[in-house]
Amino acid sequence: MEDTFSFCLLMFFLLLMGSSVASFDGPLYDSTAYTECKMQPGAALYGGGIINDQASGAEGSLGNSATTSSGVYSPSFILHNLSQGTIYCFSSWVKIEGAGSALIRASLKTEKETYDCIGTVLAKHGCWSFLKGGFVLNSPSQLSMLFFQNTDDRDVNIEIASSSLQPFSVQQWRTYQQYIINTKRKRAVTVHVSNEQGKRLQGVTINIEQVSKDFPFGSAIAKTILGNLPYQNWFVKRFNAAVFENELKWYATEPEQGKTNYTIADQMLQFVRANQITARGHNIFWEDPKYTPAWVRNLTGNELHSAVNSRIESLMSKYREEFIHWDVSNEMLHFDFYEQKLGPNATLHFFETAHKFDPLATLFMNDFNVVETCSDVNSTVDAYISRLRELRYGGALMDGIGLEGHFIVPNPPLIRAILDKLATLSLPIWLTEVDISSTLGKEAQAIYLEQVLREGFSHPSVNGIMLWTALHPNGCYQMCLTDNNLQNLPAGDVVDKLLKEWQTGEIEGETDDHGSYSFFGFLGEYKVSVKYGNKTSSSTFSLCQGEETRHVSIQL
Repeated sequence: MEDTFSFCLLMFFLLLMGSSVASFDGPLYDSTAYTECKMQPGAALYGGGIINDQASGAEGSLGNSATTSSGVYSPSFILHNLSQGTIYCFSSWVKIEGAGSALIRASLKTEKETYDCIGTVLAKHGCWSFLKGGFVLNSPSQLSMLFFQNTDDRDVNIEIASSSLQPFSVQQWRTYQQYIINTKRKRAVTVHVSNEQGKRLQGVTINIEQVSKDFPFGSAIAKTILGNLPYQNWFVKRFNAAVFENELKWYATEPEQGKTNYTIADQMLQFVRANQITARGHNIFWEDPKYTPAWVRNLTGNELHSAVNSRIESLMSKYREEFIHWDVSNEMLHFDFYEQKLGPNATLHFFETAHKFDPLATLFMNDFNVVETCSDVNSTVDAYISRLRELRYGGALMDGIGLEGHFIVPNPPLIRAILDKLATLSLPIWLTEVDISSTLGKEAQAIYLEQVLREGFSHPSVNGIMLWTALHPNGCYQMCLTDNNLQNLPAGDVVDKLLKEWQTGEIEGETDDHGSYSFFGFLGEYKVSVKYGNKTSSSTFSLCQGEETRHVSIQL
């Protein structure tokens, strides 16, 4: 019943919003995900899709493969006639024997290439864990094998149940994205116009303008923006959020012990304030020793403990309530400099102390290769969830999921699957440092950037997106939106296109026979002006998320 209702609602919105997709003839995407180990496996998504565990010769049939010399059993699927460009969503329940827990990776091998990781799960002995992922083929395959492996050398038996493989065309994928945008990023509004006696007025000219957006979409900035008025104007025209690339990092604010200097950060914050831009705080500590101040690396024991306390107190006291977020201990899934030096509770102490100094800031974990890939064993989605839960159970007031998003070639169904699993935690999710590798050409960067941004904006649990595109004379970290003359590169064209697509813009119309005018608008702040004969009036209203139509009344 619920699926039928969702499908009908999708159709209604597509027709109402004038979508370019004229029809929808496929299954509705299933965002179901689980992060808890269960005594019994759940039902297969999509009824199993094109996988059939029973009948041989079906689109997907279950096969066996021995992956170790000791003959440990590892299940696999034989898949026939997979097509290029189709988006395949895969899921399965997994249980292991032979170890307390193991990271299990699903891979795909075709005639031409191997897709090393299409999904992972941290499986446990005695209960069932949920793996969700997917893949897009670079070339068609007549015969493929989808198989499961333990990521280390231990011999474990892998058991699977309720597996599914569901194909989506690009059109079906985009249709669902638009459905989420229409239902989660927009809302229906009805403006009523009447005279002083309460009589509805028909034929009133209405002008509606969105003056600000609710969804934070921004970019990193660096000190290069200071004094550069053309760059500032370019930035403010597009973005409502910013993050400082390096200027708040410890090595930038205290390159020598005891000599703190926030001059550059203060000037950048002044630019942010003057233009009413939301700013993230990045970062308090960075676990990578390479980016830890040299003088800090030489400290031990009480001296290091005193130094980190001074860092938190200095930074958080100075900028209390200035930044909506703080990345507290950056990239802790990959590095552990402070816990190696100060003990296993060091990170917990960082979060507790940061919250004490700025209790209104949202404190984030922030790491790379969580959403970009599942091949990095340090930062799989379950590794992220496990570390976050460990800190929260320890008392850390951590409220935000930060996903850096440094992509090479993105895998859209894997991105969505990982976001689905993280969404089960009911915490705000941000894509914090999005870019596409400079190893690709500028045209390819633009194509893949659009894929990533559409996945982020159309996922209901993503609360903001930040690009990592601070402009320097010698270019950007990986991807620039413009050249040094602020002329768009292909990636910049994509950003401008999406910014235009994801705003209501200016609307003009007339009230109907009931003295009303209705529209769907992106969430944010609006100005509405009405004119009837020689009378005019104007008002403002906020459009926040909600299921009901927002009603606005204006009197002439």
